[in-house]
Amino acid sequence: MKNVTIVGLGKIGLPLAAILANSGNFHVYGADINKFVVETVNKGLSHINNEPGLDKLLGKAYQSKTLEATTNTTEAVSKSDVVIVIVPVLTKDKGQINYQYIDSAVEEIGKGIKNGTLVIFETTLPTGDTRKRFGKKIEQLSGLTMGDEFYLSYSPERVYSNRIIQDLTNYPKVVSGFNKASLELASSFYKKGLNCEVLQVSSLEVAEFTKVAECVYRDVNIALANELAMFADQLDVNIKEVIKAANSEPLSHLHSPGVGVGGHCIPVYPYFFINNGLEEGLVTEARKINDSMAKYAVKLVEENIGSLKHSNILILGLSFRGNVKEPTKSSTLWLMDELKQKGATVYVDDPLFNSDEISSYGVIPFSKDVLNDIDIIILQAFHDEYKEFKFSNFVNCKLVLDGRNVLDENYIKSLGMMYKGIGVR
Repeated sequence: MKNVTIVGLGKIGLPLAAILANSGNFHVYGADINKFVVETVNKGLSHINNEPGLDKLLGKAYQSKTLEATTNTTEAVSKSDVVIVIVPVLTKDKGQINYQYIDSAVEEIGKGIKNGTLVIFETTLPTGDTRKRFGKKIEQLSGLTMGDEFYLSYSPERVYSNRIIQDLTNYPKVVSGFNKASLELASSFYKKGLNCEVLQVSSLEVAEFTKVAECVYRDVNIALANELAMFADQLDVNIKEVIKAANSEPLSHLHSPGVGVGGHCIPVYPYFFINNGLEEGLVTEARKINDSMAKYAVKLVEENIGSLKHSNILILGLSFRGNVKEPTKSSTLWLMDELKQKGATVYVDDPLFNSDEISSYGVIPFSKDVLNDIDIIILQAFHDEYKEFKFSNFVNCKLVLDGRNVLDENYIKSLGMMYKGIGVR
C-alpha cells in the first residue's frame, strides 16, 4: 500500500491527504473536479481557511513531493493501491438524498481500479450504500469481484472543523470491511497512516449506521435543549442556570439551546434514517424542533419589540457556527426569510465573508454607515471577533437577541438595551 488516492479535496479530504503525505509511508494523489483546488494544492497551498496545522503540512508535502493533485480521478486510481472516497452526499428538499457527486466519482473509480485495490468510503452514507450501491457499481464497471479482486471498507470521517488535523489522530477510527481481508487491510492502512486507535466493527452497515447515529444523537439532544428552553421561557426560568445545575449530576449531559442547527452534518444526516424507514419518532420530531428555532427567535423579538415592519435588524454571523466559514443550512438563512416576511430590512455582518459574498444571499452587508439605524441585533454565529464586539456603538439599538446564550447580559442591559437569550429572559 504505497500509493493512495483521496477522491475529494474538501475540508476533510485535504487534511487527510496532507497527513498521509507526511506520514513517510505513502505517495498521495488528490483527485478533485475543481480546477482551482487542484492548482492550489499543486502549489503547496490550502484553499481551506481556519484549519490549524494544514498549511504547514501542505508545505512539507510540497517540498517532499509526496502529494500531487489532479482532476483526472480515473488516472489517479489506476496508479493507486488504496482509494479513499470523501465526496459529499447532499440532500434536496424534504431531505431527499442527492447522489450526484459521489455517483460520478464512483464511475471514475470503477473505470480506473486495478486488481488488489482497497477502496474505502469515508463519506457519511445511508446504511447499505457502501455494499449495495457503490461496491456493486464498481464491480459492474471494472469486472472485478468485491472482496476477492478488490477490497471494500467503510470508515466514517469523525472530525470537527477547526481541529481536523488533531481529530484525525486522536479519535478512534471506526473501520469495517466487506470481508475479513478488507477489514484487515483497512485497519492496517489507518494504523500506518494515522497512527490512531482502530475500532473494528462487524459489518459495513454497522459502521455506516454508527456515523449517522452520532449525528442523530446530537440533533435530538439539541432539540431537547431547545424544547426545554422554550418551556423555560413560558415559566420565566433561566435555562442557562438549569443546564449548569443539571449537568453537575454525572449522568446529565444537557446540550445548549440556540436559534437553530446548521452545517453539512446535523441538519442533513438524520434524513438518511428518516427517508429510509424511520419516518416517525424522536429523530423526525427533533428535526422539526431545530428547524423551527429561527421562527421562534423572531417571535421572541416581536414579543419584546412589537411589529418588525420597517425595522432595521443586524444579524451577526452568516456562518452556521462560530469560526467556520461555512454558510450551508445556516440559521441565518432561516432568520433572513422570517424577518423579511415581517417587513424588516436585514443586514448581515460576518468577518469571514466579504461584502459580495454576503450580498449574494439577498441581504445588505453591514457597514458603519448604518450604525445609528440598527434597531435590533441578533447574534447567530459566535465568532471570536464578536467577543469584543462594540454593542455600545449602536446607540439606537433597542434589543439584543443572544441566539447562542453566550453574551454578557448585564453588559447589554447597562447600555440601555433589552437582552433576550433562548430560554433566558
